[in-house]
Amino acid sequence: MTTELTATRLARFGAQERMRTLQNDIMDLILNRNLDVGDPMPTENELCSALGVGRNTVREALKVLQALGVVEIRHGFGTFVAATSFESLGASLAFRGRLSLRHGGAEALELVDVRQALESGLIGLAIDAMTEHDLLALESRVEAMEALAAQGKHFIDEDQDFHRLLYVPLHNELLSNLLEVFWNVYRQIHEEAGVEQRGLIENAHAHRLILDAVRSGDKVLTAERLNAHFRGIREHLAALGRQS
Repeated sequence: MTTELTATRLARFGAQERMRTLQNDIMDLILNRNLDVGDPMPTENELCSALGVGRNTVREALKVLQALGVVEIRHGFGTFVAATSFESLGASLAFRGRLSLRHGGAEALELVDVRQALESGLIGLAIDAMTEHDLLALESRVEAMEALAAQGKHFIDEDQDFHRLLYVPLHNELLSNLLEVFWNVYRQIHEEAGVEQRGLIENAHAHRLILDAVRSGDKVLTAERLNAHFRGIREHLAALGRQS
């Protein structure tokens, strides 16, 4: 590697580090000025003056922060502190998961591990907060899955709704958003790789067993059945990765 090439790479890495530092400075500025969701950001001139950088550098940093969901750029109106959004996270995870299927599916399996840890780890708290209304909503989803499976039809929407409803009693918006991100990733992976017809009856029955355990109030059994369900998901994704 030539000295000139090494210097070029070092300069590029240095520029990237400076840009990350500027992004952090802008986020600190938002916090220090007590700005909240929907509040207008300082103008580009004000940011340039406060941060000691040029206008083009500020614009580049704001574009990155918009992609990260920190700010929202409304052309003709200005830049505002953005509302909570997991769209960029979901898109990135979905891409990585789908890409990983081409070389073994390791990242797709890691996503399942994280989702499993969240669901199994919090199911006990969800059971404590569960009402009869919650149980009836879960029952309706399982019945829908069983009916569709008997017809040889997929039920990914009902499946997703079942897992969402399991944790609605916790009233945890962050958890709901994260689970939705993982489900959207899972959906995209399956839509790209294709889902086999076989196993529908078994999958619906697995959800029936989970609901039975929830209804009994047995937290340990419910976690065990969730983990067994995720083992099946993991095995299917691993098989998809081997086929790629």
